[in-house]
Parts: sequence; structure tokens; C-alpha cells
Amino acid sequence: MRIVIQRVTKADVSVAGRTVGAIDRGMMVLVGVEQGDTADDCRWLAAKTASLRIFDDENGVMNRSVCDIGGRILAVSQFTLTASTRKGNRPSYIRAAGHELATELYEMYVAETSRLLGRPTERGIFGADMAVSLVNDGPVTIIIDSRLRE
Repeated sequence: MRIVIQRVTKADVSVAGRTVGAIDRGMMVLVGVEQGDTADDCRWLAAKTASLRIFDDENGVMNRSVCDIGGRILAVSQFTLTASTRKGNRPSYIRAAGHELATELYEMYVAETSRLLGRPTERGIFGADMAVSLVNDGPVTIIIDSRLRE
């Protein structure tokens, strides 16, 4: 699984002009699931997301997690994170997980981050054509791949 985390002051996602998820201060997370990803990948990424220290402490040092600041998470599925651009200029999505696995692991990620935060993770609608709006704070953007475990 791959995720892109953006520290935000606000973010929202809409489908057909209707807002389906919105947060103020916290993290906007794009979630991509690849073939072969497992529940272990999902749990590891959720724990990493919740504990990632990218929010400033009283000294202006990134030393606090989204849990520490009482922030929120907005998670949006994004199969294009699995793109390969190795050959030519047209991305290939052959590594993307099928609908069943991708749905299962996206739902698990949302449930696990909700559990770790102690409040619901806001979300998009899996497979829908979504419009995402955000104000990236910093900007801070982090890419994490569960296969690399960095």
C-alpha cells in the first residue's frame, strides 16, 4: 500500500457537487492499494499515520502527531498511486489491486485510523469520481510505502 499524507489546515472531498467528507486541522491522506497488499500492510500504515510527528510543538518543532493535537484525518482512495511510468508516457495501473481487495483494505485503513484517533476518520466514496480541495500547511507532504517500511 502507498499513502500520501499532507498536513492541512482544512480539506474536503465532494462527489457530484456534494461534500461527503471534510476536516479542519489534520491530515489529508490519499490511499493506494496494490496487488499482494495485506491487512498487515494496512495496520502498519494506519499506525504510522496516527503516530507520524509532523505537527509543531510549542517551540515550532515538528514533534507532535495528529493524535497529540486532536487533529482529524480525511482518507481518500486513489488507485493512481500504484502507477508505473517505466515504459512510455502513459501510466500503467497493472499493479493496482482489484476492486474487492482494494475496497477491503481501504475500509480497514479508515476503521483502524478511526480507532487509533478515537474519533471517526472522514472519507471519500471508494471508486467515485471525487473532487478534493485542501490547504496544505507548510507545505508538508510525506509519501509512505508499506513495502519499503521506511
